[in-house]
Amino acid sequence: MKAFKNFHFSFLALSLSIGLIILILLQVLPQVIHQEIWVIFGFLTFLSYFITSLAVWLYKKSPENILQIKLLGMVIRILSAMGFIGIMVFLGMENIILFIADFFLIFLFYLIFDIYTFISNLRPISK
Repeated sequence: MKAFKNFHFSFLALSLSIGLIILILLQVLPQVIHQEIWVIFGFLTFLSYFITSLAVWLYKKSPENILQIKLLGMVIRILSAMGFIGIMVFLGMENIILFIADFFLIFLFYLIFDIYTFISNLRPISK
């Protein structure tokens, strides 16, 4: 199970799982998936990978500043998400409610992954 301790492999597995869920939902319930779902998925995948990689790198440089690092990640994530939604709505997005619902569902999956990596990094500190 050493592969699951690698952040990059875990992130890839999560992203593939979310992509598979989207594909299944497109086949089973296409009315609950917005037509711009792949734009949402791509943006959130890039954003989450960037923020989590940055947090892991900063944590390795300065483990005593873990709370400031996580706060920085949360602020960047929230501001980027709101900016993305604002830009997409400004460009004339159709069915805005479905777009926002799909966006925040995927956003929450990646946020849960970020919380999981944060908690798993705390375990070695507590011992």
